[in-house]
Amino acid sequence: MNVRSWVLCLVVCGSCPAWAQASAQSQPEVVSHEAPATFSSRVNLVSVPVVIRDKEGRAVGGLRQEDFQLFDKGKPQVITKFTIQTSITTPATASSAASVAGNAAEPSAATSKPELPDRYVAYFFDDIHMQPGDLLQARQAANHHLDQALDPNTRAGVFTTSGRTTQGFTNDVAKLHDAVNRIQPWTPITDKTECLQISYYLADYLINKEQSLTPFGITRGSQLAAVLLGEADGCLHHPVDKSLPLRYLWTTANTALLYGMEETTSGLTVLRDLITKMSALPGSRTIVLVSPGFIMSAEHRTNENDIFEKAIRANVIVNSLDIRGVYTPLRTRTFDAESGGANSPDAGFVRLQAEQDEASRSGDILSELADGTGGTVHNDNDFEGGLKELAGRPEYVYVLGFSPDNLKFDGSYHGLKVKLAKEAKLDIEARRGYWAPSHAVDPAEAAKEELKEALFSRDEIADIPLDLHAEFFKPSGAKAEISVVARLDAKALKFKKTDDRNNDTLRVVTGLFDQSGNYISGIERVVEMRLRDKSLEVLEGSGISVEQSFSVPPGRYIVRVVVKDSEGHTTAARNTGIEVP
Repeated sequence: MNVRSWVLCLVVCGSCPAWAQASAQSQPEVVSHEAPATFSSRVNLVSVPVVIRDKEGRAVGGLRQEDFQLFDKGKPQVITKFTIQTSITTPATASSAASVAGNAAEPSAATSKPELPDRYVAYFFDDIHMQPGDLLQARQAANHHLDQALDPNTRAGVFTTSGRTTQGFTNDVAKLHDAVNRIQPWTPITDKTECLQISYYLADYLINKEQSLTPFGITRGSQLAAVLLGEADGCLHHPVDKSLPLRYLWTTANTALLYGMEETTSGLTVLRDLITKMSALPGSRTIVLVSPGFIMSAEHRTNENDIFEKAIRANVIVNSLDIRGVYTPLRTRTFDAESGGANSPDAGFVRLQAEQDEASRSGDILSELADGTGGTVHNDNDFEGGLKELAGRPEYVYVLGFSPDNLKFDGSYHGLKVKLAKEAKLDIEARRGYWAPSHAVDPAEAAKEELKEALFSRDEIADIPLDLHAEFFKPSGAKAEISVVARLDAKALKFKKTDDRNNDTLRVVTGLFDQSGNYISGIERVVEMRLRDKSLEVLEGSGISVEQSFSVPPGRYIVRVVVKDSEGHTTAARNTGIEVP
């Protein structure tokens, strides 16, 4: 076996004959194994999606990096990354031909090029916070919309914040209708028939923000707490023990705070998981959030920031439909000027003001999620028209990236502002801010997440020249073996010279997806190279080949290979399609 064969056997299969291993007893030149490796990652990079619209609301293209100005807490920042995402997509096709029937001994010939859908829309219903009447309107609008929404290249799915109703991505309209019609109002744990009604917003405001409500009493000057204490007193029919209304108020508020926190956390968690799922899909990815809005406390901001980062990196846009439409809070409370507590006009005004504040705060999250991911908000009463508008995505989304100088890991909020260098009568929709991490990010964990996101993307990256070929064998009747060979140009790798060795590490991940873009399985291999000069010269002439295989039933598949070069901090990514009859 010559030097060239020795190098290739190490890279491809991760093992070599005993004589080859013995010739490098001091240190093997190449070791291949399935294990994690660490790559440098710009963990402090902040990405800011921006949509520029003209006076007719159309997205504006043709802008360049120098056309934008970016400010963090009012301080100008240097834009170090600039990309343009467009909604003009083409179906994913094979970079090498796919295979047809072969025999047990020989690989099949190549004939077919399976194509994947290039547009995915997730209709995400906030069944936790929607009232029954709002949900009924949402179902009616969605059913009418879905009859016209799908085309051959589009797949849609139905999801809910409670997680109780789910329909994966499909082009079967009947399945989508069935899922929409199965969505039911969330049954809260708290009893809505309870006399004293305190929302999550009111509880969080009184206990955490205003800190006017304590187990020992209410602070002076808090009109809202005084009104609620009066309501509690009325609910208990003015008990002789004057401590009972306070205990009732305190217990009710804490219960509302607990369940409100859990409900918001649940909704954000499901949204984050949906974004992760969609990151594995090809082409355009859009989430249409149908919700009346909801309240987030300070404890939820880290979750929100995580959603922004995942959505931006995965190129998932969140559009929001405010199912309240043109919202006007109405109170039906009957005022009795001769009664105290909640029945007085003054008390009614305080309650009304609190409800208006809550409605405004609830809607903020819809705008934040849209602005933070390059999406938009629809908030008039044309719900069907809103779904049609939001199921699309802007033709142009500019993503600005910067690395904050001397970022403190204090969990503080950083307000962002995007301006155009030249004044123009254009509307700017951009991420409003981000939350600094409360601790330093582990580079190894960040690198793993970065590699995962690269695998679940469909973008092809050519930092390293990479050829990808897939074919199948049929050793038996039912199952087939898909063989995937990735060949890299070693001359594009960056080796670090230490003593007499040229060092570099490659992480090669091969992923298999079905024809709808759903992840099936993946294999990761780490190739550690410690090459002498002669071996490096041979490798640069021959290239590096890595082979993996998958056992599959008949069907259409997409194979994706992602390669990370540790020393060069570069990436290669290719896709290919294959059909097993």
